[in-house]
Amino acid sequence: MGNSASSSLPALQVVPNCETAKVMGHWFVIGVKPTMFEKTSSNAVERYTLMDESKPYDIKIDFDYNQDEPITSKIKSLPQKGWIQNDRQNSGLWKVSPFWPVKMPYNIIEIDDKEYSYMVVGYPSRDYCWIMSRTPTMTDDLYGTLTQKLKDKHQYSLDGLRKVPQQWTAEEREKRGLSKEELPDKYLN
Repeated sequence: MGNSASSSLPALQVVPNCETAKVMGHWFVIGVKPTMFEKTSSNAVERYTLMDESKPYDIKIDFDYNQDEPITSKIKSLPQKGWIQNDRQNSGLWKVSPFWPVKMPYNIIEIDDKEYSYMVVGYPSRDYCWIMSRTPTMTDDLYGTLTQKLKDKHQYSLDGLRKVPQQWTAEEREKRGLSKEELPDKYLN
């Protein structure tokens, strides 16, 4: 998937410090260079759960989103499994599998390493990326800074990058299993 340009590009620089436990929990997808599943998605949310070491994988990933318009379109789900490469406690280098036997690179290339309030995940070919936040909004300044880093530091073309609509109601929050702590009332329409 998407390896067309990877041979001419240098390896992505993953973040040097990424505490696995602090990455766990929910993330709202704010911006995306989409896979075939995400071209029209809205209200996209990923949840990461660290599994105990007896499991054959490290992270359970629940990814759900509205297929088109927020709230009114069908909810889709893409459960995945993740494997942390190198140090299980502190690594920005993962692999994820949407289905067996595929394991795709999942490189955390930018992260707020103090509060873990945002992160950017890249793909070696630069065909895909995900800009995520703990809240369904992100300031224009931060979004601009992260997209500029994608371009300058990580050699991404921003062609095809789209903002993911995030519009929430109390009913949608409940339907999607988000708590008031995960999605406070101030973010509801």
